[in-house]
Amino acid sequence: MKQPENICKVYRAIADNVGKRVKIKFNKGRNQYDISEGIISKAYPCVFLVQLDKNSSEAVKIISYSYTDVLTKEVELQFC
Repeated sequence: MKQPENICKVYRAIADNVGKRVKIKFNKGRNQYDISEGIISKAYPCVFLVQLDKNSSEAVKIISYSYTDVLTKEVELQFC
């Protein structure tokens, strides 16, 4: 099945920025947002992985997001 062009544009934009810093604003619902920073580690056909900055007491966290999350504005990315 062919992906819509909008998803392809989002995929290309993220794939071009693999290894670069990004600021993520994730909508948790009811006007609650989670803001974090990290590095885009991998871009797969359906999802991309972000390695979050680790705190001194926590282990490294890797979170996956889908490209549709970016299209529906559940996740907003700001490249640094």
